Amino acid sequence: MKKMIIAGLVLLSVSASAQQMNAAKVPASVKASFSKSFASVKDAKWEKENGNYEANFLQNGKKMSATFDPNGICMETENAIEISALPAAATAYLANNYKGEKIKDAAMLKMANGETHYEAEVKGMDVIFDANGKFIKTQKD
Repeated sequence: MKKMIIAGLVLLSVSASAQQMNAAKVPASVKASFSKSFASVKDAKWEKENGNYEANFLQNGKKMSATFDPNGICMETENAIEISALPAAATAYLANNYKGEKIKDAAMLKMANGETHYEAEVKGMDVIFDANGKFIKTQKD
């Protein structure tokens, strides 16, 4: 019984962290910012995560996402990249710290302050690196 309760709580917390939502429920300020930055995109899928709004979409055939705060300020954009496009230092870090684990996805992140970060998804976690491939942190995917 205890295991079932714990499993239920884990599932509840995972589903609560990112919730798909209808575009009609996205604040007008967020949709306006998205439309200004990505005018050619007409079919975005929206999620609400930690109080922010994330649009997932295709642009020029590539998977992308953009995260906005509730006021419509873009916090970051994420572009899917080939795993081989990760910086060499990031690849070395992953090889040393996640031996035998498969890298599921990789992305290049453009932060609001102009910095470039890289992300590799391994074991359900996002491993974040700076522009040179230096490890920054891990976070739940």
